[in-house]
This record gives sequence, structure tokens and C-alpha cells, in this order.
Amino acid sequence: MSQSNAVPTREVARRVFAQEFNDAGYTFKESDDERAPVYLLLPSGERANRVFLVGTLTEKEDVGEDSEYWRGRIVDPTGTFFVYAGQYQPEAASALRDLEPPAYVAIVGKPRTFETDEGGINVSVRPESITTVDAATRDRWVVETARRTLERVEAFEDEGNEYARMAREQYDLPVDEYKRAAAAALESLEETDELAANA
Repeated sequence: MSQSNAVPTREVARRVFAQEFNDAGYTFKESDDERAPVYLLLPSGERANRVFLVGTLTEKEDVGEDSEYWRGRIVDPTGTFFVYAGQYQPEAASALRDLEPPAYVAIVGKPRTFETDEGGINVSVRPESITTVDAATRDRWVVETARRTLERVEAFEDEGNEYARMAREQYDLPVDEYKRAAAAALESLEETDELAANA
């Protein structure tokens, strides 16, 4: 079987903190093929067709009019993600329906952009899967996501980094902000550990 007929490989799910994710808003395709993946351009110079996030589900609401359409609010140390799941994401929708906030959750999903009436861009996640996790898993995600964020910021000035060049054109954002956010996220873990130790 030739490669062209093969099922397209699933895109790697990028780890990204809420602060950077919410600053993004520019999407693009790498080819004209209608089935080509749509990428969200992360301000630190990486493309994301799928994202992997872990945080605390703080609230959920069925915002659907005719059918169930769940909105979940997921908080990480840097900000808030919004996830939306309806009839086309049945597993994720039923997970949101059954979960009782607050709960630690791991989510893999696709970034979605939406233009507001004011002309701004809101970014949310359409979840493929939602799993309940423990605090240790959440902490590992924070550590790993901080590492990946710092790597992207370090590589931002590389001449050959086409997505960083694109990010410089599309966003006028100081990438050092994400370095600071990553450091603050790691510090928040140390504080939580201290609280747990003293409890």
C-alpha cells in the first residue's frame, strides 16, 4: 500500500499553557487540500493541530439550545481553557456531563477559533478525550509543559524556525512572557507541595 493512500498520521498533541493558548488566534493550512489539517499558530513559534492540557475543571454548563452542548472551564497555573463538546464529540460530552467539579482532567483536543462581534478572536478546545487524573499527573504535565514552552522560547530566534518567523509576523507579543509564565507555573507547584507537606 502506497504512502499516499495511507491514513494520515495523527498530529502530535502540543503541550501549551492557557496563557499562551489564549494569546493565539491565527490559523493556517500547509496545503490547499480540503482535508489538510488546520493549525493554530502558537505565539512561541510552533504549530498545533491538536493540544494536550491538564488542569482543574472548575465549572461546566450545558449551553446547548436544541441539543446538549457542554462548556467546561479548565484552569491551569497560567489561566483558563474553555472546552466545548456536543453531539459530534459524544465521549467528551458524556465525560463533561458526568464529571463533578472541581476535578483534575487531562484533555486532548483540537484548537478552535471564533471571531467575536467586536472582531476579537476567542480560542477554545474541541476535546477528543477527557480523562480524570490525579494531582501527580497534573503536576507532571505542568513540569513537562514548562520545559516544552522554554524550549520553544529558546528556539524562537533561530533563523531556520519558520513558525517563529510566522509568529513574529502575526503576533506582536513578547515571547519572554511565556518564559515567565512557565517559571511561575513551576513555582506554584512548589507552593502546593509545601501546603500539602504542612497539612
